[in-house]
Amino acid sequence: MAIDEWLLKQHLSGHPPILRFYTWLPSAISLGYHQHKYPEDWQNLIWKGEEIDLVRRPTGGRAVLHNGDLTYAVVTSGLSGSRIEAYKKICEFLIQGWRNLGIELNYGTAGRGYINNPNCFGTATGADLVTVDGSKLIGSAQLRRGNVILQHGSMRLKPDAELFKQVFGEELFDGVAIAEDLTIERIIAFLIDAAKDCFGVEFEEKALSEDEWEEILAM
Repeated sequence: MAIDEWLLKQHLSGHPPILRFYTWLPSAISLGYHQHKYPEDWQNLIWKGEEIDLVRRPTGGRAVLHNGDLTYAVVTSGLSGSRIEAYKKICEFLIQGWRNLGIELNYGTAGRGYINNPNCFGTATGADLVTVDGSKLIGSAQLRRGNVILQHGSMRLKPDAELFKQVFGEELFDGVAIAEDLTIERIIAFLIDAAKDCFGVEFEEKALSEDEWEEILAM
């Protein structure tokens, strides 16, 4: 989460837009920036001998269990219109990329009642992407600083049902059927190609330097 916030600051200072993908190890729960109510035992969860990290996002929304998921982050600027219009502009590459992988996605329709559910994947708002049967595949959140936007989100691929129940106290619905041979690397490749097409850009892959890591860890 600190990396995403740091990338936002970099773009504010004049660096190019960013597209990032990452997974989580160990498993973690990320809380929305304004989410202050959550079960006390989340602070001491253990899964397969490892502590479940509890972190806070710079963006809003409800808690996300990061286990068997893929996270994306987009940092960009210059998008006009409302918050939802900006979501939809950014989400174009997600919809196209997953369509090319054989899964059609649409926007969710939940109203404000979602704020009473601590589980982000328990509801699907207009900023989320669901399959044709209503299963939520991608939950997203956004932060604006001036005309710069950080939008990141979790793609629920192969979560562990037992851990999900331990965290949220409810059964995990089957959700989206992800083919066994559909690797994270292949998903990322399709999404990058879709982003190139939707945004009309080319990407340069770049690792963080030691100095940049020091800046991030100091945040």
